[in-house]
Amino acid sequence: MPNQVTIRHLRQLKAAGTPIVCVTAYDQLTATLAERAEVDLVLVGDSLGNVVQGKPTTLPVTMAEMVYHTEIVARLTQRALVVADLPFGSYGGDPSVAFENAVALMKAGAQAVKLEGPYTELIQSLVAAGIPVMGHLGFTPQSVHAFGGFRVQGRGEDGDRIAGEAMALQEAGVFAVVLELMPATVAGEITKKLDIPTIGIGAGVGCDGQIQVIHDALGLADFKPKHAKTFVSGLELLADGLKGYSQEVRARTFPTDEHSS
Repeated sequence: MPNQVTIRHLRQLKAAGTPIVCVTAYDQLTATLAERAEVDLVLVGDSLGNVVQGKPTTLPVTMAEMVYHTEIVARLTQRALVVADLPFGSYGGDPSVAFENAVALMKAGAQAVKLEGPYTELIQSLVAAGIPVMGHLGFTPQSVHAFGGFRVQGRGEDGDRIAGEAMALQEAGVFAVVLELMPATVAGEITKKLDIPTIGIGAGVGCDGQIQVIHDALGLADFKPKHAKTFVSGLELLADGLKGYSQEVRARTFPTDEHSS
């Protein structure tokens, strides 16, 4: 059975002008939090390389790791549409390999896959095979070295290029596209031109929806990108809780009879 939020539902939200709420999730805790928050779309992101594995980029994340985390999140998610990232090196070469990797994520429980860049022919083939695809343009983290670092994309004439790529992705059959780290005016104009939803991250309020890495939104990471907003100081709250536990153990005030057999 499909989850409560479907691709059709996302299109209806765009048509109604209702913002689409998206967040990343990777495990039981983050999937449960996303479910309770009633978000519309959960992305099992290759950003797990940063926030789960503590690596500087998403590039080392493997297909096996993506399948593992997708299975966990999909099993625990009943409301949101679950989308899984195709990691670096899993789709840019042999189309048959890309197809096998996309199928693996779908069998793990994803309702769609996401890939970065203007791979229109590959997207057409995946969609024709019954695999829903979400696009990703602007700053694409898997190309961080090609960009020379974490840099805003789409300034000047480059904005026209991205707009053209967005139209091409829509024609290729993507059901939505992430617009990352680009001027708000560029993202807003792209959003107006497309019939499919745009999901922004560091791209302004004019997109049809927004996505944030859950660790950034909950204050669970020491480093916070400029485009992220912390809605609760999660690290401080959790650390204070563990300090309280530590103090009571050392003072022998925990466990009490209430917590003993």
